[in-house]
Amino acid sequence: MISAITHISRLIRAAFVFAREGVFGSVDPSLVPPPGQLALKLARVIERRGPKDGPRMSRALTRMGPAYLKLGQFLATRPDVVGVVMARDLESLQDRLPPFPQAEAEAAIATSLERPLKDVFVSFGPAVAAASIAQVHRGEVLRDGVSKAVAVKVLRPHVAARFRRDLSDFFFVAHKAEAYSSEARRLRLIEVINTMSRSVAMEMDLRLEAAALSEMAENTGDDPDFRVPAVDWDRTTHNVLTMEWIDGIALNDHKRLAQAQVDLPDLGRKVIQSFLRHALRDGFFHADMHPGNLFLDDTGRLVAVDFGIMGRLGMKERRFLAEILLGFITRDYRRVAEVHFEAGYVPAHHSVENFAQAIRAIGEPIHNRTAEEISMARLLTLLLEVTGLFDMTTRPELILLQKTMVVVEGVARGFDPRLDIWKVADPVVREWIERNLGPIGRVQGALAGGGDLARILMRLPDLAARSVAVIEQLETMTREGVRLSPESIAAMGRSEGRKNRWRTVALWIIAVTFIGILIAVRNL
Repeated sequence: MISAITHISRLIRAAFVFAREGVFGSVDPSLVPPPGQLALKLARVIERRGPKDGPRMSRALTRMGPAYLKLGQFLATRPDVVGVVMARDLESLQDRLPPFPQAEAEAAIATSLERPLKDVFVSFGPAVAAASIAQVHRGEVLRDGVSKAVAVKVLRPHVAARFRRDLSDFFFVAHKAEAYSSEARRLRLIEVINTMSRSVAMEMDLRLEAAALSEMAENTGDDPDFRVPAVDWDRTTHNVLTMEWIDGIALNDHKRLAQAQVDLPDLGRKVIQSFLRHALRDGFFHADMHPGNLFLDDTGRLVAVDFGIMGRLGMKERRFLAEILLGFITRDYRRVAEVHFEAGYVPAHHSVENFAQAIRAIGEPIHNRTAEEISMARLLTLLLEVTGLFDMTTRPELILLQKTMVVVEGVARGFDPRLDIWKVADPVVREWIERNLGPIGRVQGALAGGGDLARILMRLPDLAARSVAVIEQLETMTREGVRLSPESIAAMGRSEGRKNRWRTVALWIIAVTFIGILIAVRNL
């Protein structure tokens, strides 16, 4: 219970920061139960005086530190949890922080590489970009006697401990929410925080980002329109990632793109088709494809950077995606509905026909329309409403995919307002379906299934022995029951008593804290 008090005290501080920044001012009181309405009134009293417009949530999350900043970015990919409006606001959240001192970066690199900095790099410049987890420097190395520019990414000192502390608070909230809210259980808030935790853990081991770069380089080696920077493994460790420096034009630099006379509609096509190839063909895609992470090199190829957030899709999810996209392209809404049921995403007690009708309501308004005529916010809202109406359990990998698709289309729309995403997607989707769901795909599926069957048959003796042991244990428990020693019963009683006492203490601490906040506000 001590840990619960610690969580609660830190969360009260977070609530105070949110209240001061006016985050709760946008909440409709009519949607909140009476106790919550009282809390909203208290929050409005604490609210900072001044202009009411601007990125309130972004300011609050930035004030709370790196973990909250990363939470905001992550929740921008989960409109099913925070709502479409909030997700769109969080999309503008910039993961930009002041760089930590140059001397600390140089010391961290020397320690991690176990060599003096001058023995590793010919030159090492100041930070060119700084985010919540790491910052990037430009350096130079010697290769075959020739100086080559490299990008050096180094973790912030002590960032892992800070994230562990704040993530424990997020888990505390998620567990409490799922304990008392059926909607929270449907949204699988614990799994949401688990997914974020795994993502952050991978971002904090730069060897894993290097591995993602290497894997995508292998996947896209023959792609004419896309490549990734090469990794310098000799200068890469847990805390340091060294890779090729990219001198291309950032896709958010519209002035340079215009000066280079880039074919912008073709660039939009490259962005969408590259993403779809990675998601469908490889099952491994860059999940943060905003314009600042994409460059155009001097050969006309897209180059992606920052592989901290990646998405994966199994064959089941790829088939689901391909058939869904093809269904929307061909307006076969019943097939779209059937795919949802076949994948197990919609419970069987619902009607395929009713679900197809709901899908039609989403597909018809966007069919044969250009990107500038489609409201992606409205489309996303409809999809989320259908999710709740038909009891669809949240699928984190599909939500991440869906959100990335919206971002990618937004990037492409910036280059060609008349772009029709369905026409651009059509050849990539059909190619994948013909390759994987056509005759060749069926043969490969049969061979893979034969291999799986052989592995199962080889394990049958072991499975049979385990089954017998479990049955014998169940029979023993049925005859004799589950026995608890007197010491165990007494210990359980003492533990429950301690929980009740600490729960009461925690409630009093919360009450006294709120009273203190009110007194402080009156003295402002």
